[in-house]
Amino acid sequence: MKSGGQSKAAFLLAGILAGASFAVAAVAQEAQPAAGQAVGQAAGQTAPQAATEQTPTPAYKPRFVGDPAHSEAEAGALGYIRTVLMAQKLYKKKHDSYATSLAGLVHTGSFTQRMTKTDRGDYYVSFEPEPKGTGFNLTMTPKQYDDAHRAFFSDDSGVIRVETDKAATENSPRLK
Repeated sequence: MKSGGQSKAAFLLAGILAGASFAVAAVAQEAQPAAGQAVGQAAGQTAPQAATEQTPTPAYKPRFVGDPAHSEAEAGALGYIRTVLMAQKLYKKKHDSYATSLAGLVHTGSFTQRMTKTDRGDYYVSFEPEPKGTGFNLTMTPKQYDDAHRAFFSDDSGVIRVETDKAATENSPRLK
């Protein structure tokens, strides 16, 4: 006679196998064309569009009123900049100077260790401190320029600047 633990395990295994068999049968049934489809296709009618066709990427939906981003990639880049700006503000309040590296901002506000990586998906980050923590420059440069990937710049002023076809600088237009 089996122990209670072994019989429970056997019962559980049987249930899992039965469920798997049901799932395989359901998938196989869905894969078979209906009788009307097979006859229609044999008569020269066109088949329904293949399920493998890609649907177009939906347009970017702003995340908040006044969201200046043109794409998810830009929204991520701008979110990163805002996180750095807030971390620098908090760092300066505590240390009376700005952090001189991204690593110095870790655990300040919501800035994490992972955020010190300068390859941010569709963008590269450049962080340049000014001497003795008196300021900093932060740029987000896209890996490719297009309507969905503009370049951004900010510094200790907190103003975000933008360019559409080149790296953004302190002289670039203000992001609206």
